[in-house]
Amino acid sequence: MSRRWKVPGLLLALGVAIAAWQVTKGDLVPAVVVLVVYALLGLLLSPLAFPRPFDAGEARRRSAADGRAVVYWRPGCRYCMRLRLRLGRAARRAYWVDIWRDPEGAAAVRAITGGDETVPTVVLAGEPHVNPHPKWLRDQLR
Repeated sequence: MSRRWKVPGLLLALGVAIAAWQVTKGDLVPAVVVLVVYALLGLLLSPLAFPRPFDAGEARRRSAADGRAVVYWRPGCRYCMRLRLRLGRAARRAYWVDIWRDPEGAAAVRAITGGDETVPTVVLAGEPHVNPHPKWLRDQLR
């Protein structure tokens, strides 16, 4: 299992284990609730909660052509999840680069942030913004 699926997989496994333990005690309804909650948490922290990722080179080329933002992120990052959830449907107006999937994207973030992989990092009109406020980015994407 790649590291991008490690946290969601662990959450799902933990949910299954707790639910199974509750079923052995005869508590069926709490077992279902626990399983659903852990599955939803796993889904939210998985790559599935984000728009289709682009490679960094392709995202930069497309951004140069149409002026859209490039958002560098990684699965399991609570700040990336906060940004993604607060952007809502406007998130589709940006190019999302998963730095755990794309080494070139990780290198771009390290170049912007001085050597670390602080995400979310947004590049808009050639200007980098590290962990921008979601409201600001949503306004920029309109």
